[in-house]
Amino acid sequence: MVRGKINPIRDTVLVSDMDFDARTTRTGIFLLNDDGKEQGIRPRWGRVWAIGNEQKEFKVGDWVLVEHGRWTRGIKVETDDGAETVVRKIDNDCVLAVADERPSEF
Repeated sequence: MVRGKINPIRDTVLVSDMDFDARTTRTGIFLLNDDGKEQGIRPRWGRVWAIGNEQKEFKVGDWVLVEHGRWTRGIKVETDDGAETVVRKIDNDCVLAVADERPSEF
């Protein structure tokens, strides 16, 4: 686990809160965890956790929809309040959409 401040460089975008677990639709249908399976190949939402000083398209707190597989493996970091979160670097050119609040997928 990484402790301390992480400062992205250039136009780097780091995201957290990417969901890889089982999901429940608005209508109550339970979908099993499909990560690593063919049906799991889909874009995913992540919340912008930190940005580099040259990044002008996104701001911290935005939700971005990223093409499948256009993120790194996550690293666990300790936040200021002592909680743990997983942070990933995304490919900026593969962002499909941006939202101010967490979108529901269904």
